[in-house]
Amino acid sequence: MSFRLADEEYGIEISKVREIILVGTITEVPQTPPYVKGLINLRSTVIPIIDLKLRFGLPEAERTDDTRIVVIDVGGKTMGVIVDAVNEVLRISPEQISPPPAAAVAGLGDKYLTGLAKLENRLLILLDIEQLMFDENWQNEDNAVE
Repeated sequence: MSFRLADEEYGIEISKVREIILVGTITEVPQTPPYVKGLINLRSTVIPIIDLKLRFGLPEAERTDDTRIVVIDVGGKTMGVIVDAVNEVLRISPEQISPPPAAAVAGLGDKYLTGLAKLENRLLILLDIEQLMFDENWQNEDNAVE
């Protein structure tokens, strides 16, 4: 599944995506990092909401009609990530994927990248969403997703 953050297009495995919802009321939680926007009640399940732009160190922008929460299941946990827009679900063949670059892309360390997909007229940055959400350094620093 591809989505947009700022001017970049990213992709995650569709098998990690549970659903895509509109951004509604998010209950803020005190003493959490800025990228943890709070909690929502999704059909009687309370899930944490992470702003991916802030998680990547990108500037926060106003929400638009295209802004969505992508509800993901990773590591046995359900959480939501805010993205600027969801683009499409697409099939990418292994031949279209290049290994991640040695340098960071848009503030991301290469440990969060699985590769770059070369599509017709664009590049798609493929993320390891599980690694990103459960990075040990991130967990130890602020324990935000527990």
